[in-house]
Amino acid sequence: MKRFTVAACAAVLAVAMATPSIAADIVAPRPIYKGPAYVAPVFTWSGFYVGLNAGYGFGTSSWSGGGLGTGGFSTNGWLIGGTLGYNLQTGNWVWGLETDLDWSKNKGTHACGGGTCETTNTWLGTTRGRIGYAFDRFLPYFTGGAAYGNVQMNPPGAGDDNEIRFGWTAGVGVEWAFLSNWSAKLEYLYADLGTAKCNIAACGAGSNVKFNTSMIRTGINYRW
Repeated sequence: MKRFTVAACAAVLAVAMATPSIAADIVAPRPIYKGPAYVAPVFTWSGFYVGLNAGYGFGTSSWSGGGLGTGGFSTNGWLIGGTLGYNLQTGNWVWGLETDLDWSKNKGTHACGGGTCETTNTWLGTTRGRIGYAFDRFLPYFTGGAAYGNVQMNPPGAGDDNEIRFGWTAGVGVEWAFLSNWSAKLEYLYADLGTAKCNIAACGAGSNVKFNTSMIRTGINYRW
């Protein structure tokens, strides 16, 4: 019995001494680290852009004085050109400045002075402010500012006269960013170039020629 007790105590002691060694051999599991959740970049309209635009103009012109009165008559024609601008977005509001220059063939004719009077707008440019409210990549906006262009006047007989006129423009539009740097737009502008004066001999003592136009244009812009 005594021997059994001694043997049992020796066994318990051996187990106790082996336990730390076994515990030391157990490798603790490594913690699992998760990366930050992906957050999509916020789209912004801020930055410079350059683009192309094209559209159709339809307006009115009239001649008076010099014996060449016409009353108002219609003008119309295509236009195409380039655009340059800058946007600054604060919250959902987008503030911008845009300028464009278009080749134009907006013209019309009317009987006058025993012949035909013709008014042609050969080129047209605008420099405008823009105010829009962004719905992410969708931007409706108001715009307005200065308009300038050439008014070509062809009275009955030989020759024509040209005058570069300055006026005003206003309109509305909508722009959609279909890619990160590319957007497409559709806009309406009204432009009034006021009254030009035809001073060549065929205009008699001088004729006043008014010109205004409405334009519907589409465009595509690249932003950076």
